[in-house]
Amino acid sequence: MAEPVPFVGLTGGLGAGKSTALAALERLGAAVLSTDAVVHDLYSDSGLREAVVERFGSEVAPGGEIDRSALARRAFADSDQRAWLEGLLWPRVAQRVAAWRQEVTERSPPPRAAVVEVPLLFEAGLEGVYDATIAIVADEGLRGERADARGHAALQERGSRQLAQAEKAERATFAVSNDGTVAELEEKLSAVLENLNR
Repeated sequence: MAEPVPFVGLTGGLGAGKSTALAALERLGAAVLSTDAVVHDLYSDSGLREAVVERFGSEVAPGGEIDRSALARRAFADSDQRAWLEGLLWPRVAQRVAAWRQEVTERSPPPRAAVVEVPLLFEAGLEGVYDATIAIVADEGLRGERADARGHAALQERGSRQLAQAEKAERATFAVSNDGTVAELEEKLSAVLENLNR
């Protein structure tokens, strides 16, 4: 009987480097999935897009495509609107993640781990779904620079919804600092994978 593939949730604050970590984990032999990419894909579904436009207005979908920055400004500014959007998206994201996990467990040879990037992992109470969790943390100044460079809309609102970085690190199975080079980050994540596969 093959060993089960460790199912891992990856999280971290804005600008901590979750996407960089996810790419590094893939290079290290893990199967990876970004829930942000899943959401992006879901927005291409016409029924879901129509529901969003009906709720938030046509300005969130100029030319028929969801403008995620415009939607973020509308949704994150009001807790009821945000809750509505999350109620629409999260069950669908969960279905996609479950189907992906099933597919990953059937791969031969199996990957070293199945890692899902979930920005609001602890905030949404999802840590119990995973065998282990990884929190990517970085110096606050560095995180600010990275987030600014990417032009994050509604940064304050998004940031205020997230747990403090220290709390994420404390709650995670593994806290990994991303203050150095990508190679250094990859080395730390390699050690995490070794730990998972013992």
